[in-house]
Amino acid sequence: MTTPPLQTATDAGAKVADGALLIDVRSAGGRAAHGEIPGATLADRNDLDALFGPAGNPAISLDTPVVVVCGSTNGSGPVAEALAQRGYTNVSHVDGGFPAWKDAGLPASDPVEAPAPSAEPAASHEPAASPEPTAPARP
Repeated sequence: MTTPPLQTATDAGAKVADGALLIDVRSAGGRAAHGEIPGATLADRNDLDALFGPAGNPAISLDTPVVVVCGSTNGSGPVAEALAQRGYTNVSHVDGGFPAWKDAGLPASDPVEAPAPSAEPAASHEPAASPEPTAPARP
């Protein structure tokens, strides 16, 4: 068995336009924070049986072209490999994941919620308040 190939986002988009099944395996939180791909089929990367059926009884034809996208290849690669192990013969995944898809100008919605705040405090444009005077420490 060969490892499913990485495709550029542009090539993956063309494959989807030609009828490939686009599987988005990002979490609901990831999709909400970064945006969605209209028309993508959502799949739980930990429960491929829900969409593809049991490995021995596929619900989707094994020669169906499938493109897997995640937030990065760390998520899409294992799913593409699992599908190839199940016998799918035309599986690929997107090099650079969803960020590359969006950067390529392919269809994507805007996030529905702001990404999680960083550990850095936000810079304020308000002037800093003067500290309250404190009494000198007693000896």
